[in-house]
Amino acid sequence: MAQLQYGSGLRVMESCRVRVHDIDLERGQVLVRGGKGDKDRVVCLPRTLRPRLAKVLEWRKNIHEQDLKKGNVWVDLPNALARKYPNAPKELGWQYLFASRQ
Repeated sequence: MAQLQYGSGLRVMESCRVRVHDIDLERGQVLVRGGKGDKDRVVCLPRTLRPRLAKVLEWRKNIHEQDLKKGNVWVDLPNALARKYPNAPKELGWQYLFASRQ
């Protein structure tokens, strides 16, 4: 997480709120939602972090699959997206990249 912050210029809370679908390894971009001033922006992803983040994404996917089997999958969605897309909290894309253990 610290390398992503330093390499992409993310603030602490921005890096905590990065979701799986916000990472684009092919383009080398990270979409930052609700940053300073509640504005969205796109930042560059350093090439040196791409292989490492690919491993983190794979690790996150495995954990998500395990959590699905246990029935422990849920994530907070912004605004009214939970009502609009009732299954979205269980999708991998909406999960936080650096999720808490709890």
